[in-house]
Amino acid sequence: MISELCSQALRFIEAQGLHLDDAQQRTLARLTDWLQARIRPSGWRRRPAAGAYLWGGVGRGKSLLLAALFEAAPVASKRRMHVHALLQDVQRRLLAHAGQADPLQRVADELAREARLLYLDECHVHDIGDAILLGRLLQTLIERDCILLFSSNYTPAQLCPNPLYHSRFKPFAELLQRRCLVLQMEAGPDYRAHSTRHWGLYLQGPARLLEARLAHLPATSQLLVQRRTLALRGMDERTIWLDFAALCRQPLASSDYLQLCQRFAHIAIGELPALGRCTLDEQQRLINFIDIAYDRACELWMQGERPLDVLCEGVSHGDFSRTRSRFAQLRQEQAESLAC
Repeated sequence: MISELCSQALRFIEAQGLHLDDAQQRTLARLTDWLQARIRPSGWRRRPAAGAYLWGGVGRGKSLLLAALFEAAPVASKRRMHVHALLQDVQRRLLAHAGQADPLQRVADELAREARLLYLDECHVHDIGDAILLGRLLQTLIERDCILLFSSNYTPAQLCPNPLYHSRFKPFAELLQRRCLVLQMEAGPDYRAHSTRHWGLYLQGPARLLEARLAHLPATSQLLVQRRTLALRGMDERTIWLDFAALCRQPLASSDYLQLCQRFAHIAIGELPALGRCTLDEQQRLINFIDIAYDRACELWMQGERPLDVLCEGVSHGDFSRTRSRFAQLRQEQAESLAC
């Protein structure tokens, strides 16, 4: 029998014109049963897990299921954040508590007061400083009895994949494994690859194609983002236009990309190169940018000389499968069709 909480989550999904496959329905039922017990624990049952951690392949609907669970949850104070946004928010709060005793505990107290339910979408970390900060924060939030939701492409043990840092993050990974209901999303199709939702555009052809589309923009040579200067091609209040080199070939951080995506609803990137020939740092920056732009629902235009799938060949970065899946939701136009 389907619980009322599960029914509400299903209605949220169906209202978007979507339907779950059998594996997704089974996972949603387990999640709603857990959340129901977590919100109203029975005195004679074993205490339910503090959080739920859903991981698996790209495009399988992890974020969709957890978003439905989040919306249906009968909790007054709740908050959904992408991992990059959470880390930026924590850093900002830490600065506000500089000089005080145990500032991270104070930040955790603030977050716990603001949201009993915290949904952390697309959990992954590559910087050891971020990994340790996130681990300590989550440990404190669990102690504060926060209800935690996580979606990820990785198991808890793989969250910080760099072997140099694995041992330092291991205690926090074990905490998640021990205190959370860890579910693997069953294998199946990548629904993004078959989605009719287009969040942007890829123009295949010479740079003049993008120039023609953006000729109305006031010429702007640069923009200061935090403490770095970006070389621009053009900008107005809504749109920013820059080349791949300016976006990914200097040491920009996720907080820089967050600032761009918060300020501009439309971002255009020209001269996309063969990504397999880029350095791992450049690939990581592009992955971070795409994660943030997708989460913020920015409209993305990209331009490159060759087909997008060709430009993606040979990329060795482990996170790129998520980016490739999101690229599949870009509408693609070629120079020949544009010239007609």
